[in-house]
Amino acid sequence: MSAPPAGWSTTGGGYGPPGAPGGAPSYPAYPPGPAYPGYGPPGQQQPQYGHPGQQQPQYGHPGQQQPQYGHPGQQQPQYGHPGQQPPYGADVSAITMVPTSSHSGNIPRGLEYLTAVDQLLVHQKVELLEAFVGFESKNKYTVKNSLGQKVYYAVEDSDCLTRNCCGPWRPFDMRIMDANKEELIHLNRPLACSSCWFPCCLQKLEVTSPPGTLIGSIEQDWSILFPQFSVKDASGNTILKIEGPLCTFSLCGDVEFTVRSAATNQKVGKISKQWTGLLKEAFTDTDNFGVSFPMDLDVRMKAVMLGAVFLIDFMFFEKVGGDERDRPGMF
Repeated sequence: MSAPPAGWSTTGGGYGPPGAPGGAPSYPAYPPGPAYPGYGPPGQQQPQYGHPGQQQPQYGHPGQQQPQYGHPGQQQPQYGHPGQQPPYGADVSAITMVPTSSHSGNIPRGLEYLTAVDQLLVHQKVELLEAFVGFESKNKYTVKNSLGQKVYYAVEDSDCLTRNCCGPWRPFDMRIMDANKEELIHLNRPLACSSCWFPCCLQKLEVTSPPGTLIGSIEQDWSILFPQFSVKDASGNTILKIEGPLCTFSLCGDVEFTVRSAATNQKVGKISKQWTGLLKEAFTDTDNFGVSFPMDLDVRMKAVMLGAVFLIDFMFFEKVGGDERDRPGMF
């Protein structure tokens, strides 16, 4: 047998202790120079991302806390306002949406639609019996939006004797209903005068919604030449003023009543009796009206303005036996 190679230990099988004569050769640590992250002596904790010993940063700059929803550092908004989302993991069914309308609190049922409109059209239905015989029948109306879509129906509630004896000065109740014939607005007009010779008993119309709950009224103001009205809320405060023309006779054109703010006297809307054509104007008292008001007007006042249309129709455009009874001024 040949002799073992130089450096081979005959007792331990292999090389001897490192550095000893004939032992295992010593190699430098790999790699030479400064240690790299994740390496080092056994037992040393591995550093996180970044410089040695530095904690791993969150979203954004090193060391910056991760922001919530929105801009960096901005607190996450709560759910409810337009354009905001619920917090992650929140129970959406338990969160109440913030209403988008400032009038949403205590809005009378059925008037929610009025929050999104600034004008309405009122069309009176043609009554054939009234047109050919002259027998006064109950007035019926259709209330539409600016696109011609039906919104409400209005039906006069009065007796036959009152209609044919008192004519346009008759007292009446008006029921304004939805498509399901459910009454949403109720109008009440007592028997009264309209002439300036009787200033103590001028016209008044009360508006209730739901029926029985007063939301406002329209009261005729004493005047000699131009018809004037005050639109009041449930507390009796004057919100709007209405002023009509000296002559309300329809002569191939619209008749306009100006609506002004009681606080600023600025024009904010109008009520116009629209020209319906020669035949209708001559042989029927079927009238078409348009009413406009500010978009942000309280829905209760919008409903009262709708009631003002019917009061103006009865006072100035309701015929007696097919005859126009228009007169200059308020005589």
